[in-house]
Amino acid sequence: MAPTLYDEKPEPGDLIEIFRGSYQHWALYVGDGFVVHLAPPSEVPGAGANSMMSVLTEKALVKKEELWDVVGTNKWVVNNSLDKKYEPRPVRVIVREACALVGQELSYCLFSGNCEHFVTELRYGKAESRQVRKAGETVVIAGMATAAVFGIVALAGALFGGRNKEDKNTE
Repeated sequence: MAPTLYDEKPEPGDLIEIFRGSYQHWALYVGDGFVVHLAPPSEVPGAGANSMMSVLTEKALVKKEELWDVVGTNKWVVNNSLDKKYEPRPVRVIVREACALVGQELSYCLFSGNCEHFVTELRYGKAESRQVRKAGETVVIAGMATAAVFGIVALAGALFGGRNKEDKNTE
């Protein structure tokens, strides 16, 4: 299931992906125009790339706010694409647990406990962050490409460096 356009009305239990420039913020729609989300202290509505400093915090607050206040001027989509991989929990359970967490301060870690982990755990019972996984894959691919370049340079050095030495010895 691909993300839907941001003009679609979300249903309770839906995951909301908010595009904030270089990253996405995630929230869970709980109905009546409200979302519950994990927000580091520096996360402000419509912050865009300015809230990137929020990744440096170790604690975050579970907030219940109006969808439009959280989205600000950013684009957003309903994104339940993990429904293909996991069975969503019952909506009443998702919403009840999300609302019960409001006001709590939780540990925050960009790699293992961010806003996407928070909402996927509520919806599926499994904390997962595709943007962290994608970033990790990008780092691995970049590392492999760098290693390949160094390997080619080393091979060229071994092949051509040896020839120069032999040429000097025969002179």
